[in-house]
Amino acid sequence: MNRRPLLPSWLPVDGYVLALLGTVGLAALLPASGTAATVAEAAATGAVALLFFLYGARLSTGEALDGLRHWRLHLTVLGCTFLVFPLLGLAARGLAPAVLTPQLYSGFLFLCLVPSTIQSSIAFTSIARGNVPAAICAGSFSSLAGIVLTPLLAAALLGGSTGGLSADALLRIVLQLLVPFLLGQALRPWVGGFLTRRKKVLGYVDRGSILLVVYTAFSQGMVAGIWHLVTPGRLALLLAAEAVLLALMLALTWYGAGKLGFGRADRIAIQFAGSKKSLAAGLPMASVLFGAHASLAVLPLMLFHQMQLMVCAVLAKRRARDPEPTDTATAPATPAPGPAEASAEAPVSVSPAGPGRIAPPSPPR
Repeated sequence: MNRRPLLPSWLPVDGYVLALLGTVGLAALLPASGTAATVAEAAATGAVALLFFLYGARLSTGEALDGLRHWRLHLTVLGCTFLVFPLLGLAARGLAPAVLTPQLYSGFLFLCLVPSTIQSSIAFTSIARGNVPAAICAGSFSSLAGIVLTPLLAAALLGGSTGGLSADALLRIVLQLLVPFLLGQALRPWVGGFLTRRKKVLGYVDRGSILLVVYTAFSQGMVAGIWHLVTPGRLALLLAAEAVLLALMLALTWYGAGKLGFGRADRIAIQFAGSKKSLAAGLPMASVLFGAHASLAVLPLMLFHQMQLMVCAVLAKRRARDPEPTDTATAPATPAPGPAEASAEAPVSVSPAGPGRIAPPSPPR
């Protein structure tokens, strides 16, 4: 007898988000303190550096630059990610403190500054019969730009929440994010093949590193006693604000791309790449920028991540039934996702049964 699934096929519950929530629960019950907190913080710092080294070692910049022939689409996605999103985040300042506490608003604004996803944007674009090569390339450009733009935008716009553009903040950004990434890029000719052959094992390393970062951040929040600021009512208001943000970006990317003259396949790629935010890139960056306050800073991003997956899964399935013909023009082939994106941002995949089906979440890699 066939057993009915506990959840509908169009509702992708990201197993990795469940692991993240479990880590938050562990930090609430058994927060690291004293010597254990010092050790956990040092390990998390090393984990962040390792993540960005692996990302740099596996991201082929040369192949990504080959996609510049489709520059209008990529500039549109970058504009949505690093211009329109931040402007909407700044406009939401009026929600604090009546709707969002100042700490939750800082996290909401930080969510608007992180780069786009790669893997899930590709999956949804493929399901919807869009321009998949363009989605790959746009996500890669966004990730490359986010290495520099996200920390600088956060330091400039969040002010005291991140310590501003102080020499210490810039030094942390350079040492923990930029230097490991550039080192990975420099060593890619020698280590790239080795890492590619062991991507399944490295997937566990990526995921485990991010879980360690989350545990350390939320432990610091528990010890500092900041969680009394988050009530169920505030969480509900945060979810409502994020739902409005996602709806606005989905509408702007779709109808705006149409006004700019893009065809259907390109509009799909722009919508799914331009309306998403990367959990894998955002969590390590938040740990560097916010320090002891990182727990509240990453909470809006974690909630938005799951919301965008659920909404975009439904939208992609509907786009797949669209009777309009698929555009024939596509962007040139571009690089595969980086390790953090491919592991922590890959809750959905294209079903072998066809473009209109959503496959179950892929196992950890």
